[in-house]
Amino acid sequence: MDIDRIIRKNILALKPYSSARNEFSGKAELFLDANESPWDDDSRLNRYPDPMQRELRRKIAKCFSVPEASLFIGNGSDEAIDLLIRVTCEPEQDRIVQFPPTYGMYEVQARIQNAGVKNILLNEDFSLPVEDYIKQVDEKDKITFVCTPNNPTGNSFAPEVIETLVHETSGLVVVDEAYIDFSDSKSMIEKISHYNRLVVLRTFSKAWAAAGIRLGIAIGNPELIKYLNAVKYPYNINQLTAEKALSLLESKGPYDERRELIRQEREKMRQKLLEIRGIETVFPSDANFLLVRVKDSAHELVRKLAERGIIIRDRSQLPRCEKCVRITIGRPEDNERLLTTLKEILS
Repeated sequence: MDIDRIIRKNILALKPYSSARNEFSGKAELFLDANESPWDDDSRLNRYPDPMQRELRRKIAKCFSVPEASLFIGNGSDEAIDLLIRVTCEPEQDRIVQFPPTYGMYEVQARIQNAGVKNILLNEDFSLPVEDYIKQVDEKDKITFVCTPNNPTGNSFAPEVIETLVHETSGLVVVDEAYIDFSDSKSMIEKISHYNRLVVLRTFSKAWAAAGIRLGIAIGNPELIKYLNAVKYPYNINQLTAEKALSLLESKGPYDERRELIRQEREKMRQKLLEIRGIETVFPSDANFLLVRVKDSAHELVRKLAERGIIIRDRSQLPRCEKCVRITIGRPEDNERLLTTLKEILS
């Protein structure tokens, strides 16, 4: 499929803003082109950062074994979600498809763009409703968002099921893999070379323990990625964020250790939560959180925990999540404190 067919006409015709740092490449001793301050105080923060994050792009491309041209680096995955919708969805004409309950930002960004939102509920067992999707999807559905492992349910979707969605839609399929580092599931990144309408999102906010630097990645067809880079702010990634991300990629030890610890703690927590009176169901999870259904009020449980200084997330208003809370897996001592407090409240 020709990617240009799903890009908005005004974006196809857009002449991107050309920043001073984009117009020069190579070594220089004296920069007098970008109206920056000449004093750097040994921090180099007086200069604009590389608008295309070339050094970081090389490292990330190597980490994920993808071509550099396939990468968009954004201010969190949310920027990639926003731009994907903006470059494809005509306001008041086109739609996104999502599978509630799922990550809320897909719908928020679509509403901001004044694009429609087609909700196709997950099945009762939280599996993808493939047959419903096949019946309902049409040419106005420009993007289908699939979060796997899914937030807030925690379950993963098989790659072959996601591939079915790719075959059934004429638009993009965006697979949000924010939590895949905690899962045994295969990434869809290896399928990008087979499907030019497939996009995979990854983030530094979860397993990389760097939510504060706000760094997300979109991996996809270079022809699509070039439009995201054309629409983004010129310097969307600041120098401090890029430097921190580079240092994380250089030393993966803590990433591997903490990821494995979270997986171990997740299973311990699931078993111990099931032993507490007042807890009805603890759903299986491939993420760094557990969706838990309580017997009484989820809202009241969240309130009582907050009074004791412990914050969890009330998800009971989402479809299929009646009386449910979402609990992030913490350090072992954090988890023990939560379990002790839950026993006090629910006993």
